[in-house]
Amino acid sequence: MIDLVEIIEYVGTFAFAISGIRLAAKKDFDLFGAYVVGLVTAIGGGTIRDLCLGVPPFWMEDARYLICSGFALVFVVLFRKYLIHLNITFFLFDTIGLALFTVVGIEKTMAAGGYDYWVAIVMGGITGAAGGVFRDIFINEIPLIFRKEIYAIACLIGGLVYIACLDLGMGRMAVQLLSALSVALTRLVAVRYKIGLPHIKGEQD
Repeated sequence: MIDLVEIIEYVGTFAFAISGIRLAAKKDFDLFGAYVVGLVTAIGGGTIRDLCLGVPPFWMEDARYLICSGFALVFVVLFRKYLIHLNITFFLFDTIGLALFTVVGIEKTMAAGGYDYWVAIVMGGITGAAGGVFRDIFINEIPLIFRKEIYAIACLIGGLVYIACLDLGMGRMAVQLLSALSVALTRLVAVRYKIGLPHIKGEQD
């Protein structure tokens, strides 16, 4: 039986894969290359999380995540013209994936047992943000997380909201929803009002 975390993970996989495939398409990748970029975007963060937790990477035990990324590729191919005209496509699906995977990372870390809250928050951030780092490297871009937008910070805020709601005794679904919303809203506000971290200045010639 599929539980709520698995449903969230499948939706996040689909959303993140679309974000990766869209950027690969802009770089004129072929279908296989676009699929690989989408897949790495979807499973990269969760793979690092599972390796850190000492468990087999989730996608090695369930091929449905690879199939889900394939469906994302088909979706982009079928609705390519619409997605091209929808300028917020990448931002929309990337934000959905970021929010949902942050929650999944926290839940899986806490389910593993024996870890402090701060470890769960860090694992949530890795699950949410690391796939995007791999995506950007694969398409030969400086990772988004390092250059302009509030990205990993949104994951950390989502993690803090998750733990706070948990301590308040809220139900599991409410905790997940509020945590995911806090990630999405943080990123939305940061992009809308061009909020970012200060940049380190290099040496002047």
